[in-house]
Amino acid sequence: MPSRRDLIRMTPDEVRAYLGAQRRIIVVTIGPDGMPHPMPMNYGLDDAGRVIMSTFRKSQKVRNLERDGRATLLVESGEDYGQLKAVILFAEVEIIDDPAEVRALMNLMKASDSLAGSMDEDRNAQVRASVAKRVVLRFTPFRTISWDHAKLGGFY
Repeated sequence: MPSRRDLIRMTPDEVRAYLGAQRRIIVVTIGPDGMPHPMPMNYGLDDAGRVIMSTFRKSQKVRNLERDGRATLLVESGEDYGQLKAVILFAEVEIIDDPAEVRALMNLMKASDSLAGSMDEDRNAQVRASVAKRVVLRFTPFRTISWDHAKLGGFY
């Protein structure tokens, strides 16, 4: 008989679909004092299924990643026990600072409709100026943990 853990684990396809349906992720880096530094961020997925997000080049999370290029990512949802779903990704992180690549990858990120519309270079000078100060973080997972309590069918 499979363990309860095995019963609730998501398949790779389920993980990809779940991540593709969500908007916000918690990225955890290690701060200069050795303590975890968690931050909620909007994100997207590239064609390879890697998580990407944009942030300011001078942000604390970038400084943390320059010291240690690893991070943990968490996406979770559900209000009741039977609805709980989550994916934890342990990842190596690449900091991308080429402006053309930053602009292209930012278009893959999920954002509000008003923010997404402003990403068009012809429409918003402020966004164009902001892109010059930004980097994209590309997270390549080396370990994934997931659970979907709905798979238990209401029996716990």
